[in-house]
Amino acid sequence: MARHGDPDHLKAGQSVAADSSTRTVERALALLSAVCTDGAISLSDAARVVDLSASTALRLLRTLEGSGFVKRDPSGNFRPGASVIQLGALALGQESLVSLCAPHMKRLVAETGESCYLSIPGPGETGIYIAIVEGTRSVRHTSWVGRSIPLEGSAAGKVLTGGQNGRGFAIVRSGVEDDITAVAAPIVIGGRTVAALSIVVPSYRLDEAKAQTFGEELARVANNILVEPSGNHEVPQESMEKK
Repeated sequence: MARHGDPDHLKAGQSVAADSSTRTVERALALLSAVCTDGAISLSDAARVVDLSASTALRLLRTLEGSGFVKRDPSGNFRPGASVIQLGALALGQESLVSLCAPHMKRLVAETGESCYLSIPGPGETGIYIAIVEGTRSVRHTSWVGRSIPLEGSAAGKVLTGGQNGRGFAIVRSGVEDDITAVAAPIVIGGRTVAALSIVVPSYRLDEAKAQTFGEELARVANNILVEPSGNHEVPQESMEKK
């Protein structure tokens, strides 16, 4: 018989602990799946779907919330968090949002001559630039791919949080950098804003009329990104897929 401190006893204890950890991970992933499947789900419904007590489900959901994988809306329901969207965007390989958007970004740069970014929600109150096609002018905004930007005060952040104007875009002057103007439009898939397309320009080159024109074109492209032919899947000039 194995006694406390015996190798066999320790192995048995480690096996039980591993089994318990595995079950915890499985339950957490089941809850995350339930949240993503429903889009918004109450604690009681989530617990019922995965056959857990409400107290256990709440403990696991709080852990997921702390890591940004779920979030609570004002009514208390759980929704997918920024970390899920971020990982999803990075994990889709050749069918990713980046490769889907790349041809459209290149076309925008060909039309405007200005740098075009793709960004997604990041942790906390941030967005993350995940791809760029640099402009063709000698003075242009160069790559911030992989860098975070604040949601507040940036054009991309504004549209990622639903702050676009009635025509579907936002213009912010000197929001993140002095003398730089950004124009952005949201990419909405399945009713959710998953990313933002933006054009970033030295302010001296962008009067109000031109900014409005850029905004209208960005909104048109972003609204039709899933339905307009984009040609072969491509990668942009620089993206986090390459990092």
